Amino acid sequence: MIVKRTTRRTGRLTALIALPAALALAAAVSPSATADDHGGGRPAGQAAGQSGEGTAFQIDLDPLNDSGANGTVMLSLDGTRLTVKIESEGLTPGQPHAQHIHGSTDGHDFRCPDASADKDGDGIVTTSEGVPIYGDINISLTTEGDTSPDSGLAVDRMPVADADGKLSYERTINVSQDVADHIKDLHVVQHGIDPNGNKEYDFGVGKSDLDPKLPQEATAPAVCGLVEGAAVGSIPVGGVETGGGTAAGPRTPAALLGAGAAGVAAVAGALVRSRGRGHARYGRSGA
Repeated sequence: MIVKRTTRRTGRLTALIALPAALALAAAVSPSATADDHGGGRPAGQAAGQSGEGTAFQIDLDPLNDSGANGTVMLSLDGTRLTVKIESEGLTPGQPHAQHIHGSTDGHDFRCPDASADKDGDGIVTTSEGVPIYGDINISLTTEGDTSPDSGLAVDRMPVADADGKLSYERTINVSQDVADHIKDLHVVQHGIDPNGNKEYDFGVGKSDLDPKLPQEATAPAVCGLVEGAAVGSIPVGGVETGGGTAAGPRTPAALLGAGAAGVAAVAGALVRSRGRGHARYGRSGA
């Protein structure tokens, strides 16, 4: 199983490893490449302690809540322009998966949770149980439009896993200088689990802790990986395991996902509508 998983990750890393070179070529050809705005900073500058040529990091996404999912993320940072590329597998097929960059830009040591975060002992590390450990949202990894914490539940703009539970994502955005300076203190979380294996989100493990109109399956975290370790240029052939940290203990909770009441209501309404099409999806939200 370890060999098989390493092989899968090596394959994903091979696909992702060309990203920094491609970005460098694109920058040389078109230095005014378009990116979505998220906080400004020094658009033509560079992050503290990093070279002007850009820096890239590999993140291994490890399963939470016995999801069986895993993945690889590549973050490539050039000044305050961040390119995020994700390849995941083992996710709930045909369903949207909210995904975010979590953590702190002011020195708090947030980590990926482990099973000990399940404080009520129900077998599920919920979002509210995970937030004190992995921190609040810094960036919502939507497919288009806003990437602020306000879009944490904008699942109409979140990527959808294919029929085999695989998910591919790529986007370049502008980030704040704080994010650029503290990129190694952050981490990636993808949400959405399927504990009963019926390939849809339902109420089999109860209601979401975010809103009782939503299934817990739709909002519980599925994978998490830390941004830490060597830059891509020094990663040996075959990759290096850099993600999958364990909980460092609970922290004071930050704002939970940043979704307003109106957005949650919209999500719930769309979830009901989607059941008529045979799938209990999150629904849609502009939050």
